[in-house]
Amino acid sequence: VQLQASGGGLVQTGGSLRLSCAASDFSLDSYAVAWFRQAPGKRREAVSCISSRSARTSYWQDSTKGRLAISRDNANDAVDLQMNNLKPEDTAVYVCAASPGGYCSAYPGDYASWGQGTLVTVSS
Repeated sequence: VQLQASGGGLVQTGGSLRLSCAASDFSLDSYAVAWFRQAPGKRREAVSCISSRSARTSYWQDSTKGRLAISRDNANDAVDLQMNNLKPEDTAVYVCAASPGGYCSAYPGDYASWGQGTLVTVSS
């Protein structure tokens, strides 16, 4: 499964972005899809996930809770991450990943397919 992430960009503090993750050769509906991010000089961290068939969503970073919403765009077979009230500390490369097991996990090793990442920059 080849994934493509899009939607990143430069926004000011308090702005919003909507990231999208799509697969080029397979339906994502049966996969759990997660977003990870990696800021310069920091370790990659799990941000959010939606399980197969949208049964469950997870948000792992306390700093983002209440500001993010993950959902499936069934019409486009994509998974979107809506990010609101963005802060400079949200600046990172955001990468989507898919797990054929269908269950969400914060462990990167549980994901078989990864996208190339999209850069989110939040200016102060």
